Amino acid sequence: MIVVVTPNPAVDVTYRVAEQRIGETQRVLDVARHPGGKGLNVGRVLAATGVATHAVLPLGETPGQWISDALDDLGLDHTDVVVSGTTRTTVTVVDDVAHPTMFGEPGPVLTGSEWDAVAAAVDGLLGRHDATALVVSGSLPGGAAPDVVARWVATAHEHGVLSVVDCSGAALLAAASAGATVCKPNREELLEATGAADERTAALRLLERGAGVVVVSRGAHGIAAHTTDRVLEVPAVPGVSGNPTGAGDAATAGLVGALVDAGTGAPFADDTLLRALRSAAAHGAAAVLRPVAGEVDPADVHRFLTHPDRTRTPA
Repeated sequence: MIVVVTPNPAVDVTYRVAEQRIGETQRVLDVARHPGGKGLNVGRVLAATGVATHAVLPLGETPGQWISDALDDLGLDHTDVVVSGTTRTTVTVVDDVAHPTMFGEPGPVLTGSEWDAVAAAVDGLLGRHDATALVVSGSLPGGAAPDVVARWVATAHEHGVLSVVDCSGAALLAAASAGATVCKPNREELLEATGAADERTAALRLLERGAGVVVVSRGAHGIAAHTTDRVLEVPAVPGVSGNPTGAGDAATAGLVGALVDAGTGAPFADDTLLRALRSAAAHGAAAVLRPVAGEVDPADVHRFLTHPDRTRTPA
C-alpha cells in the first residue's frame, strides 16, 4: 500500500474548446470534473494499474466533500482531514491546437493543528504492516511552511519505507534536507528551487542536502536519475501526442510503482533505476493519450514498456 499525500487537492475541471483564444467568448464543447491535485492524479494512475494506495488530503467545505464523495465512487481508499478553509478548484482549457492552459486557485490556509492532523494520519498509515512507500506530490497551499513536507519524509524514515517527493520551491529543498529517498522535480522546478544554471549542478545541490536520488522529468526529452557519481537517462516514448496535463504525475506513479516492485531499498542499483525510469516514461506517455489528468490505460502502459516505438493503438 502506497500512501499518497496531496497537500493542496482540487476539483479539477477540464474544458475542451475548438481553439483557445484570449479575450474572446468561446463555446465549451465538453466538460469533465475529477478529484485532482498532483497527489490524487498519482494515486488514480497507480490504482488504474492495480497498485493499492491510500490518499491523505486536507478537505474543506462543499468542494472538499465533493472530492471525498468522488473518491468513494472511484473505490479509492482515503483519509480526509477536515479543514476550515475551502478546497480549491483548477480549470484547464484544452484543444487540439495549443498546449493546455491551466488556472489554479491558491487553496486554503491551514492552521497548525490542521497540519498536525495531516501528520498524524500519515504516521498512522505508514505504521501499517502493508505500507511500502510515501508519495508527496503537488504544491503547498498558501502560508504553509515547507517543514510540513520534511516532517512527512522523516516519518517515512522512522517506519522504514521509501519516500518520493514531487514538489517545487522551498518544499523540494526541505524534502531533500530531510533525506527523501527520491526527489522528482521537472527540470524547470529543479533549476528554480536550487538557483543553479544547469541540471547536473542543480541535482548535486539536492543530493548534497541529503536526497538519495534526484529524478528529473524532461518532458519530450525524457527522464533522468542523478546520483552523486552518475546520471542515468531514458528517452521519452517517441511520437505520442495528446493532452500532456498530468503526464508528470503519471510518470511519478510509474516511478514509485517500479521502485516498490523492485523490493530493494536505496541506494538503488543501476538496473533498478533504469527499470523505474522506463516505467515512468511509459506511464507518462500513456497519460498523454487520455483526455484528462490522472488517467492511463494499462494496455498503453504495457505497450510502451514492451514496444516503446509503437505509438499507435493496435488495430
